[in-house]
Formats: sequence, C-alpha cells, structure tokens
Amino acid sequence: ELHDKLGENPQEMITVQGPQGPVTGTVEEIVGLLGTPQLGGSYFTFSLENNYQIWMFLKKCWERGWLYKGTDVMPWCTRCGTGISQHEIATEGYQELTHPSVYLRFPLRSRDHEALLVWTTTPWTLTSNVAAAVGEDLIYLKVRQGEWTYYLSKGTLARALRGDYEVLGELRGREMVGWEYEGPFDELPAVQEAGVPRHHRVIPWEEVGEEEGTGIVHIAPGCGAEDFQLAKEHGLPAIAPLDEDGIYIEGFGWLTGRSADQVSDEIFKSLEEKGLLYRIEDYTHRYPVCWRCGTELVFRLVDEWFIKMGPIYDKPREELTPEEKSGSLRYQIMDIVDQIRWIPGFGHERELDWLRNMHDWMISKKRYWGLALPIWECRECGHFEVIGSEEELQARAVEGWEEFEGHTPHRPWIDAVKIQCPECGAKVGRIPDVGNPWLDAGIVPFSTLRYRTDRSYWEQWFPADFITESFPGQFRNWFYSLLAMSTVLEGKPPFKTVLGYATLLAEDGRPMHKSWGNAIEFDEAADRMGVDVMRWMFLSHDPERNLLFGYGPAGEIKRKLLTLWNVYSFYVTYANIDRVDPREDPVPVEERSLLDRWVLAELHLLIRDVTAALEDYDPESATRCFEAFWDKLSNWWVRRSRRRFWKGEAGPDKLAAHQTLYECLVTLVKLLAPFLPFLAEEMYQNLVRSLDKEAPESVHHCDWPEVKPELIDEWLLSWVATVRRVVGLGRAARNAAGIKIRQPLPELLIKLPREEDEEPLQVLAQDLLEEVNVKGFKVIEDETEVVDLRLNLLPDKLGPKFGERFPFIKAAVEQLDPAATARELQEHGALRITVDGQTYTILADELEVERLPREGYTIAAEDEYLVALRTEITPELKMEGLARELVRHIQEMRKEADLDLTDRIVTYCEGGEAVKDVLQIHGDYIKRETLSLELVEGEPERAEVDQVKTLKLNGHLVKLGIRKAT
Repeated sequence: ELHDKLGENPQEMITVQGPQGPVTGTVEEIVGLLGTPQLGGSYFTFSLENNYQIWMFLKKCWERGWLYKGTDVMPWCTRCGTGISQHEIATEGYQELTHPSVYLRFPLRSRDHEALLVWTTTPWTLTSNVAAAVGEDLIYLKVRQGEWTYYLSKGTLARALRGDYEVLGELRGREMVGWEYEGPFDELPAVQEAGVPRHHRVIPWEEVGEEEGTGIVHIAPGCGAEDFQLAKEHGLPAIAPLDEDGIYIEGFGWLTGRSADQVSDEIFKSLEEKGLLYRIEDYTHRYPVCWRCGTELVFRLVDEWFIKMGPIYDKPREELTPEEKSGSLRYQIMDIVDQIRWIPGFGHERELDWLRNMHDWMISKKRYWGLALPIWECRECGHFEVIGSEEELQARAVEGWEEFEGHTPHRPWIDAVKIQCPECGAKVGRIPDVGNPWLDAGIVPFSTLRYRTDRSYWEQWFPADFITESFPGQFRNWFYSLLAMSTVLEGKPPFKTVLGYATLLAEDGRPMHKSWGNAIEFDEAADRMGVDVMRWMFLSHDPERNLLFGYGPAGEIKRKLLTLWNVYSFYVTYANIDRVDPREDPVPVEERSLLDRWVLAELHLLIRDVTAALEDYDPESATRCFEAFWDKLSNWWVRRSRRRFWKGEAGPDKLAAHQTLYECLVTLVKLLAPFLPFLAEEMYQNLVRSLDKEAPESVHHCDWPEVKPELIDEWLLSWVATVRRVVGLGRAARNAAGIKIRQPLPELLIKLPREEDEEPLQVLAQDLLEEVNVKGFKVIEDETEVVDLRLNLLPDKLGPKFGERFPFIKAAVEQLDPAATARELQEHGALRITVDGQTYTILADELEVERLPREGYTIAAEDEYLVALRTEITPELKMEGLARELVRHIQEMRKEADLDLTDRIVTYCEGGEAVKDVLQIHGDYIKRETLSLELVEGEPERAEVDQVKTLKLNGHLVKLGIRKAT
C-alpha cells in the first residue's frame, strides 16, 4: 500500500523520522479474539537490543572468516529495489505464469546458413548472451528446413520444429563443444566493450536436458545465477544489463531507459529484422515473484554480503574430521539439528536436506530502512571490519559519534559514524546495505532474553521448549535462521521441539484470494463460525496435511461441539429443577452405580490421555479423546441415566447421578480450557463460580486435573465396551432390516469371540435389552444357527496368483464345508487346499466368508462378533411399538408447546380400535413417559388443547392433542 501511495519510484522518496512507537493494536485485538493468553513481552526488531545482538552475531561470523562480500547474480525485485535471498525465493517465491517464449537462430561462424536453434522464456536476457550450452552425452540432429540448417537435440525435434524438415545426420553434444557463433545483439556498445563476440562458443553443461526447449541453452552470465557460475568455470565475461529498477543501463542502444518487462515485442521485431527469429509461443511455467509485493523477479549481477556455509564434502557427516567441521557452519548446524525433536518426523531430514544443498546465506538488502549492517568498508584499500557492539563503535569512532549518540542504530544517524581503517589509516564509513529480515527473526532467543546483559537470566530460559510455524517455508527461513545464529553464538539448539504444520487453504482446496471469492477475513470468520470452532478446526487437524478452511468444515465442528453443549444443557436443566448443590453430601464412588463408576473411569482415562497427548505436542490426538469421551457421556451415560433425573423424589441414586455428571463436566471444562477457552469459561462460570465465589476467578486459573488411577476400573471399562459393541451391532442389524428402534423385537442372539465376554452381557443385561429394544437375548456357540455361510474367492487377487488353475481351485473351494473353512481361516489365517495332487495356499484376505441371514433373522457382524435379531413381530410387540411411537410424538408436541420439563399435561388421542387397545394396555407407560395426568380417548377439540397433530402410525390414522394441566 505504501508503494502505491508513493508512486513510480518509492525508493527515491523514502524519508525516515525514526520509530514513533510500535503499532500493536490490531495484533493484540486478534490475539485476544483468538483466546490466546496475552503474556506481554512483545519484541520489536527495531529495538536497541535486537540490533546490537545481531551485531554481536555478525562479529563472531567475521572473526571466524565466514562473512564476505561477493558478486553474484541474485533474484531481484524491481519494485522493492532489493535482492531476494535463496531462502525467500525457495519458499513463497514461485507462481504459475505465462510468458512469450522465443525460438531463435544463433548463426554458426564459417558455416553458411547453419545455426544453433535456441529457446528462451526471458527474451530480455538475449542482449547479454555470451555462450550456448549443450549436454555432452545428448544426441543432436542436423536438420535442413528451407534455406537453413539447424542443430538441436533429438529429444526436442518434434516439439521445437514446425513444418517439413529433413534430418541430415546426428552427433553427440561433445562434438559441438567449441563451435563459434554470432550473437543476437553483438552490435550493442556494452556487448562490444566487454569483448563478448570473441567468446561466443558452445560449452558443455551437465544440466542441459530435453524436457523443454531445444537441448541448447542460451547462457547470459549477468542474468542468471546458474549461468554466472558456469561462466566462471569457463572464464567467460558477464554483462549486467539492468539497474535496480529493472531498466536497461547505458550501452544498450535503443533499449537503454526501457524496462525489461516491456521490451519483448521490440526484441522479437529486432530478431525478425536480423533474420534470427524462428517462432514465438506462449509458455506457462513456475516463475519467481517477490514474496512481499508479487512483482516478477529479474536476475541481476550485484554485490551482496554473505555468510559462508562452508564446503560440501563427498563423504558421510560422521566421517568428517574436527578440523573439517570447525570450518563449516553447514555441518555444525546439522549436528544441532540432530539434537532437536521434529514434528512431523520428516522435518528432521527436510532441514538436513536444505543444509546439504543451500548456498551461502545472503544477509544484505539494498534498502534504506532496516537493520543497519555493522560493516565498515574502506574505499581506499578494500579492507572491511565488523563492529560487534555500541561500546566498540564508540571506542573506534573517529568522527560522527556525537551526532549518532542517543539515536537507534539506524540510518541516517548510524551513517554519520566513521572509524579508522587499521590497514591504510583512511576514514571508513558504514556500507549502505541493511540486513536480511531473517536476521531479526533468528536472533529472538538471545535479544529477548538479555543474552548480552544478564547471562544467568538467559540460561534460565534457553533453549525454548517448543516453537511452531508452517513448514512449507520455515525450514529455509525462520527455523534455519534460529539454528544458524544459535550455532554461531552458543553451539546449542535454540529450541527442544519444533512443530511444523501444512498450509491453510480455502474450502475449495485453492489458496484464498479475494478475486476468486474464496477468501475469508478473520473478523468475519470469528463472528460467523465462532473462535472456539476455529480453534477446534485447527487443533483437531492432522498438521501434516493442508487444512481446508471454510464454513462447511466449520459446520462439522459445530455439530461435534453441540454434543458437549447438549450434555451441559441437560445437566443445567435438571440441576435447576432439582435445586441440587452437587458439592453437598457426596456419595462415595464405591457406593455409586456401575454406570457412574464406568463413566468416572472413562473420565480419568481422558485426563491421562489428554495430558499425555499435550505433553507429546499432539493436540490432534487429544481432540479425538475428547470427542470419544463426550460421545460416550452423551450417547451412553446420559441415555442410560435419564430416568434417574426424572425421579420425583430425591435419593442417593439421583444425587449420585447429579454429582457424577457434575464432576465430568467440571473436569471437562478444565481440560478443554486450552482448546476452547471461551466455551470452557462460559461453562465454568455457570457450573462453578455460580455456586462458589471462592473458587478461582477463571477456569484458566484452575489447576490442571490429576488422574486418580484407582478410579480407572479396567474390567468395568472392558465390560461396558463389550456391551456397547453388541448394542451397536444390534442397531446395525435393525437398520439392515429397516426396523425402527422403537419397535420391540423378541430376541437377540449373540456369538462372542470369548466365553468370558458373556459375563458383562449378563451383569448389564438391562442396558443391553433396553438399548437394542428386545425382550431377551441368548449367547450362541455356532453361528450357523442363524446364518448360512458362503465362500467367495476374490478373483482380483487369486486370478493373477493362480493363473489358469484358478477355475479348478474355485470349484474345489465351493465343495468345502463353509463353517469348517471359516474356522480354519480364523485359527490359521490361511486355507490349504489340494487340487489334482498339488497343494495351494489361500490367505484370509483372498477369500471372503459371506454370512447370509436365515429366514426370520437380520444380522450384523464385526471382527469375531456376530449378532442376529429375530424379526418376528407379534401383535403384542406391534402394540408396544405403537405405544412408543405415541410417546415420541407427544414429547415432540410438548417441545413445540414450549412446556417446561416438569409441566404436567392432559393428552387426547383418537385412532380407532388399535389405538384404543394401546391406551388400555400401555396407558400407564405413556402417562409416565410424557407426564400426562390423564389420557382422554377421543378426537381433541382445537379449543381444548394447546397443540394438535394428525399423523399416520403403523397404518393407523391418529389424532393427538395436548394441553397443560391446571
């Protein structure tokens, strides 16, 4: 935005008044909205301590011979007017862009109408062409087309040429090395002055391939990093055509003063006029852009300052000598990386891979404001020195200290200070460059912890226990800068554990962009979906995968959290009805029901597992534990305990129910506080502070819950798990037959994997019968009582395995006893069968044992469990099912009438003889479940009731009405 306000040349219009104080309002507001503790201690990169600590770091690098000034071709942003380091371009620096590419001729000297066919996507660099590179082992073709004869690689022929052509011969790239050619812009003064025409020749390069282009690469050493390195190997000159704004400098004729990104058409026209243009085509590729402003980068030959990483040795790291390691920052950092825990685990190797392949660290920027690099370079003799502190600068200053004193070490004040060159005695000024911003980020473990002034304080806090950032880029940026600076200053890891996470994308899987209509502002998301929903979305996601953020995924999270909220609402409702204080007269745990003791065991398992997950930096696992617990709490404990809360009279069991649920909820909110700070606080204030004003003021002030191992009853947990598993299969069997849960069935038959699994079914029989809604159950030993077995070979696996023998083996298997075969597979994991004297082995996952329910049954199976429901529905069972349906609809009418849970009603019902019989036989049940004081047979009159409904139940037309009893 500042660039847009300043206009065309913002670099020329910058003035500095100095920092007027940090702008933190928006950041602190967002931090607060996110529910993140505001611990204070924000640091700012322009602070004195931050700057002088970096000075200390750079001084140590210089003392070790690692700091140097180098000339290199660097990615350059013409809008920002600065170079972009390898770290920055390797992370956020590429986009899919389309540019005009050009195929052109480099005419060969002394060969009439013979030319190298060359291709480039950066036409502006052709002004600086010096050489053409080939792959020595690639096969090249000599091809005649019209009046020209071209040389290009065999693998690119069909893609590169257009029209008819004749192949005249082929040769290896090494045979072309040394060929001389005429350059496309040799007439330009800058090209002539550099003596480039005499260097135009073919050179070998192992990086030349055939994936694109012609297999002959145009080399412009002043416009490409790899070109520059290759030119140094071959002793070739480099021409740098652009200034810092991307404008052609003097010496480039008609191009001088023109912007490199606006001359493609003119260059194509010039090539055509010279007879060098072959063809033009648009080309889409990944091209580097500025990570700050999005401007397409150019590559410029510039002087920058670097920290030397050291050589790369062709041997394992453990074989390096101490001398080799001591001279290499690269390998020293690698050793530090090994001492850190990386989450996900691949982060460790990714960081090492970056270190193995990275170039020297460019630490300078051609900017005005920022970290003033403490490098004083003598213009007379070239010697430079690094100042490591303000005290050293004052001691060395021979001019300008009074003007600087009292200011921060930034331009313009720092530039007033001169020192004396120890080599030639001249007055020396500071270089104009500022520091790479990752220096500011990497020094944090030192500058914020008084490393320079209070080393004992620093030792109390260093290293950090944990840091986290998005891993796509930070391996090369923040993580790296932290590691490098800590290695130089202390030779120790700056942190113990690092969690890297993937990228946040829009719900449609694309990056968020306003122009695409898929961007969501933070304030909008916080308002529409809620911050706690956002937090749960982040925390419950696998950090290794990209997170698709949007209102659809938020809706899924809300549904999960609603289960917890409904349990909380259930408790609050009945606690207010009963006016109970759950803290009074606590019922001893050992005197509570099996159901209560089970859920308390689950609660303390939750405390144990969530604590372990957080200590292991694994919030995703913790969220799964929470969701599993409140599912059990809601869909088992509350379901099985409702009637305990409905009891009119108070008693030990009802009190135990209140106390058990209260303990679960209060413990839950304490565990959830770091995850759902706002929801947890809301629940805590209502559950705890409303009863006890002496309790901690906030849930975030409470102690973390402690596990009581004695309450984790393993056998009870196992028992309930077995019963719930059978119940789940029973419901699945109902769904398979399309029989509603409210319709009672006569019997549930169960086959168990172990004899001992029957005991919990007998002890918890009431839970089992009511939840599956059957009149009885029986454990069977032989599943063939209720199913027929069929063996199905899987042809996609066994066809390739047995080939032409498969049909014979299939026929033999079909003759086997299915039950005996199933047992053999279960016991041995494989089936051995002999066909025509040869034995074949069929594995368990190559053969399916299909279970077909016998007539009158519906089944469900999982692992070694099988359940079967007898589906016969007698008139008595049908009548009971109708009674349950009536109860459900009357309960819905109570809600629609907005009645309190304790309100009594009068119910009217008309539905013919069948419904009349139901009311006579099951009337007491209906009244008890719906709090009906009276069931009135007959059609309800609209004037007499608060709610009326007409519906069809089991083929009967039924009219219902209710009114609040007076």
